[in-house]
Amino acid sequence: MWRQLLDRFGLPVAFAIVGVMGVWLILMVLLPQWQMIDYSLHPSLLPAERGGEKDVWTLTNYLTFFRNDIHLAIFFKTIWSSVLVTALTLMVSYPLAYYLAKVATPGQAALCLLLLIIPFWINEILRTFAWYIIFAFRGPLNELLFALGLIDRPIRFLNGDTGVLVGMVYAYILFMVFPLYNAIESLDGNQIRAARDLGAGWIRTHRRIVVPHAKPGIATGCIMTFMLAAGSYAVPSLLGSPGSRWFTQIIYNWFFEGGDWNQGAAYAFLLLALCILFVTLIMRIFKVGLGDIAK
Repeated sequence: MWRQLLDRFGLPVAFAIVGVMGVWLILMVLLPQWQMIDYSLHPSLLPAERGGEKDVWTLTNYLTFFRNDIHLAIFFKTIWSSVLVTALTLMVSYPLAYYLAKVATPGQAALCLLLLIIPFWINEILRTFAWYIIFAFRGPLNELLFALGLIDRPIRFLNGDTGVLVGMVYAYILFMVFPLYNAIESLDGNQIRAARDLGAGWIRTHRRIVVPHAKPGIATGCIMTFMLAAGSYAVPSLLGSPGSRWFTQIIYNWFFEGGDWNQGAAYAFLLLALCILFVTLIMRIFKVGLGDIAK
């Protein structure tokens, strides 16, 4: 990377770019994460006790998490639901990305991309509220199903995880579509036509030609979608029921309702560590490196 910057921009500009990136990395990533780790390793003390003999590093905040069966269940439920959101988003986005990259005309692709992007000009909270209205007990979806004779009583879509899953798939679909679109668009269409001429069906063509070529895009989309879903707060808060709490809501409660920033930092770091583990696992599954994802 340094050699490419040096050859393209020269020594002064290359130094400036690397310097800005280094400052941004230190101030916006490393220092906040270190502060969170430091908070998580200190007990929650009164202001007068800070800096005293009780103010030492301890694993008490982490042990609190592992001793709380309810929080453990919510944690693993959040991880499983985030994986499910990622899988559903991939299932929805892959056909759409392939259509945009290889089937649609330039005009059709531009129109579809515009229709995808325009709703995201609106704030995420407002878009989530729109789904709240749609899924309401007396909302448009129930009224439509009732008018079509498909149901005889309203369905409580918001009583469980259904609303959360749908809302998250909609909220993060662009983070899956664009990496897939960029990866599939670079595929030479002659390879697809050759596979079809040799008798391969559509499923085999995608399995042997398109999907292997699109692995970096799939990995990038899955990583971004999972991390956004696992760290989401607005969508589960608005579309989830009391019985479908997200782990981020527990973290929020520790920070802003319980006032225990040390315990909240421990919970947040555990979620971060799990997300890093997931990223590593996805890279191993798809056999891609950071360089492939960054393309």
